[in-house]
Amino acid sequence: MADVIIVNEDNFQSEVVESSLPVLLDFWAPWCGYCTKLAPVLDELAIEMTTMKIAKINVDENRSIAQKYNVMTLPTMLLFENGQQVEKFTGFMPKTTIINKVTPLL
Repeated sequence: MADVIIVNEDNFQSEVVESSLPVLLDFWAPWCGYCTKLAPVLDELAIEMTTMKIAKINVDENRSIAQKYNVMTLPTMLLFENGQQVEKFTGFMPKTTIINKVTPLL
């Protein structure tokens, strides 16, 4: 059983950039209602999608990373492969929509 990985400025390089697996990174904030709604969806995906990592980063605590990737809307999910951003998804999405969007990219 995999858990959603909590990413911050200290472990971003090791957990996202240097990851051997693709990483779906959710940019979120505790005050964001849609982010709260997305959290259990990502928990399920972390268990079900073993070919990728699911991670979360709090934009209030890690502003420089959010700025680097031009995250202007929450929630925003970035898909990283080999340390590079390959896709960007914004807004709440049901689990099946996320799976349909990321599966062809893996």
